[in-house]
Amino acid sequence: MTPTLMIVIVVCVFAFCFDFLNGFHDAANSIATVVSTRVLTPAQAVCWAAFFNFIAAFSFGTGVAKTVGHGMVKDQFVTPSVLLAALFGAILWDLGTWWLGLPTSSSHAIVGGLAGSAIANAQILHGFSHSFAPIQVSGWIGTIAFILLAPLIGLILAGIGMQIVYRFFGKQTPKQSDKLFRRLQLLSAAALSWAHGTNDAQKTMGVITGLLVSVKYLPSFKVPIWVVLFAHTAMGLGTLAGGWRIIHTIGKRLTKLKPRTGFCAEAGAAASILFSTFLKLPVSTTHVTAGAIAGVGTVQRVKAVRWGVAANIVWAWVLTIPAAALLSWMFEHAFHWFPGSK
Repeated sequence: MTPTLMIVIVVCVFAFCFDFLNGFHDAANSIATVVSTRVLTPAQAVCWAAFFNFIAAFSFGTGVAKTVGHGMVKDQFVTPSVLLAALFGAILWDLGTWWLGLPTSSSHAIVGGLAGSAIANAQILHGFSHSFAPIQVSGWIGTIAFILLAPLIGLILAGIGMQIVYRFFGKQTPKQSDKLFRRLQLLSAAALSWAHGTNDAQKTMGVITGLLVSVKYLPSFKVPIWVVLFAHTAMGLGTLAGGWRIIHTIGKRLTKLKPRTGFCAEAGAAASILFSTFLKLPVSTTHVTAGAIAGVGTVQRVKAVRWGVAANIVWAWVLTIPAAALLSWMFEHAFHWFPGSK
């Protein structure tokens, strides 16, 4: 086995771990509402979500993967150690926030990690005056903008959905309403899991394809089919494992949900994510789902949303990119001191 092949295998293993953790961490986004409204049991919900996460492999192409792997950091600064450091930083941040029960973004953790490790590589190669040479500003504009816009779109769409529900189903008894929307929530939960798979699995595809290009195993950035299946399988398995701490925060602590509010939140979040995927932008399923849930809570009553919990979630959002970047920056500098790394 050649050294290059060994490096590729090591990075792929950690990419698999990251994608598994992404599914594990972000499973809460697609099943929190359907579990909290008791439409499905936790075991049923994760199986439902994992299935739709996986079949998302066969839709929407790989535009988000190209943005992550080719559009955020300049190619000449992408090396196997940079990608490995980015994965380490993102994984460590995800594990820490999972332990605290904070629904942060795996998507923004990996793009932050890529930025941090690439900056470290530029500093090692050219000095601190060239720290930001690797950053492709054009690739970051849309991503940064949609940190705010994607949850806002989810919030607005979910709120509009609630208004429509009140208009056409407001005269139904709670029992009648729940019977209908418990069934509809199966569809909305499936749509959200599918949307999650179309966007989130592509981050890992971008990392692995970037690796294959950097070691000359691929002549250009084109995602191989085995990478697509690899990423979606890992995410599906991670979703099966579930992330119950975060499910509790998203589905129960942020606001009280019923089948009709859960349906509107999931439908609004799914639409926002699919729109972002169409634009080839990596967005946070976590951010969008939390925004949509806040949207349905606000339509019912502003005080229905526990804004203290929402504030903690927002702080975690704000910190994710810089925290993951710092961790990955540290890992890349540490790798530089290993024997044979220079």
